[in-house]
Amino acid sequence: MSSIKHQDSKRGGVFYMEQEGERVAEITYQWREADTIVADHTWVSHALRGQGVARKMLDILVEFARQKRLKIIPQCSYVHVMFKRDRNLQDVAALAF
Repeated sequence: MSSIKHQDSKRGGVFYMEQEGERVAEITYQWREADTIVADHTWVSHALRGQGVARKMLDILVEFARQKRLKIIPQCSYVHVMFKRDRNLQDVAALAF
C-alpha cells in the first residue's frame, strides 16, 4: 500500500494515495470555519475496493482533525455512515449521532 499524501489550502484539502503516478484513493474536505471542516468526498479505485482503503483514508482525516482540534461535518455519505457506526469517532463529529 502506498503512502498517503496531503495537500491543504485556504479553501480545503485532500488526503490521497497514488500508485505508479495515478491517484487511486482520496478523501477531500473544505474549511467551514477555523475549527471546522466538511468531509465532502471519499473515493477509492475499483481495484482497491474491499481492502479497507476508504477507512484508512477516513482514519487519516480524523487524526488530522484531532491534531488540529477540528470538528468534522460529514457531508460525504461514507463518512456520515461511519460516524453513525463507530462511536470512537464522536470526539471529532460536529453533529451528534
